Amino acid sequence: MQHPVVIIGTGPIGLAAAANAAERGMDFVVLEAGPHAGAAVGEWAHVRLFSSWSELVDSAARRLLDASGTWTAPDDAAYPTGGEWRDGYLQPLAELLAGTTGGQVRYDSRVVGVGRAGRDLLVDSGRESDPFAIHVETSRGRERLLASAVVDASGTWTRPNPLGADGYPALGETENANRITYGIPDFSDPAIAARYAGKHVAVAGKGASAQGVLVGLAKLAKTDAGAGAGTQVSWLLRRPSVGDAFGGGDNDQLEQRGKLGQDAKAAATSGIVTNLTQFRTASVTAQPDGRLSITSLDGQSVSDVDEIIVVTGFRPDFGFLSEVRLDLDPALEAPRVLADQIHPDHHSCGDVAPHGHRELTQPEQGLFLVGMKSYGRAPSFLAMTGYEQVRSVVAALDGDLVAADRVDLVLPETGVCNGAGAFDDPDDLADLGAASGGGCCGPAAVEPHLITLGASAGAASAAGSSCG
Repeated sequence: MQHPVVIIGTGPIGLAAAANAAERGMDFVVLEAGPHAGAAVGEWAHVRLFSSWSELVDSAARRLLDASGTWTAPDDAAYPTGGEWRDGYLQPLAELLAGTTGGQVRYDSRVVGVGRAGRDLLVDSGRESDPFAIHVETSRGRERLLASAVVDASGTWTRPNPLGADGYPALGETENANRITYGIPDFSDPAIAARYAGKHVAVAGKGASAQGVLVGLAKLAKTDAGAGAGTQVSWLLRRPSVGDAFGGGDNDQLEQRGKLGQDAKAAATSGIVTNLTQFRTASVTAQPDGRLSITSLDGQSVSDVDEIIVVTGFRPDFGFLSEVRLDLDPALEAPRVLADQIHPDHHSCGDVAPHGHRELTQPEQGLFLVGMKSYGRAPSFLAMTGYEQVRSVVAALDGDLVAADRVDLVLPETGVCNGAGAFDDPDDLADLGAASGGGCCGPAAVEPHLITLGASAGAASAAGSSCG
């Protein structure tokens, strides 16, 4: 190919795409908005994934790392935190990929536009044969790169869902942002713990991230020093009841996610938590004493709130893709062909069918949305799913359709798959995703602040984030 493949994001899925490209001898450039690899995952470094290392390392990446002779493989049976995932895998992999022939990994390089070179969205002529033009903001100013193909693995971590029930910030949400946290706080940090201990905290969200927050606040309430005495939690749920919020328990093949649900159920019945169901937030108002009052669309209200923690999931950012042609499901904002297979009303992380380049193909030939972003607003993403996505996509870009069409993936059966978890010690495991950014996997995933990406990224997903 005359121009390199441009990969957006150095989360687990973006780097897996680069590893597959490196194995095939393809030229690639990975663009990362942050200062280092796995920057979004680093924002939920304290969150422990519910996926083990065996599910969090891409096969092609493992082969490259093992061959380098400089990487010490982690214990496959252990469950890392987001920080351990970043430091022990993502950063060493990024350093290795940056040194491969034809490979580049660039940091502080934020993609602000993707289009066809010399053509805006309206122009048909030459669209499939001309390269992509990637507009990038760097510390040196705006740059323009040409690419033969674009693999968007930017995740969803940077766009947490708001507290407001309309999909937009509630009235007063932006004005009171200094009292609102989006994602899972690191309750092991003394300064952060002091912010919530002994306070009235409203928690909005139902998934694993919200459950992780409930468990963390319940622990604060029991601190030996007594600082947590008086901690109160108002759990704001949009649904009519708690229902299946606590997941599959002992039937969850992601064992530690099952444990998270059980621990969250214990926290929710510990006496410090009050459930407010069918609570769809309309407004956040500052009281005369400085605390907050939250009102729902149907007139319910909760007063004297000191802090609000919002863990209601993430959504993708398509702003920089406005000049390319997309075919997205109108509700999930996922590739239309994939949407029916991942809709959270019908599927959990474990029963999503294996899929690859054909389901992810967009009308703009050579453009693929992968990882957490490919799931749009669905929270059920697993890192393992993303690794298989990019293996197929890169094989297709290399012209190897036999390998690209051979999509095979076995996922663990799960209970309810809608969020990320966060914990401080290995006995309290959660799911991220995400960073990434960001669903079941993330802190991707995820629902909020990351979760298991793949077994959770950024998260990180989140990740946002966000299974796995």
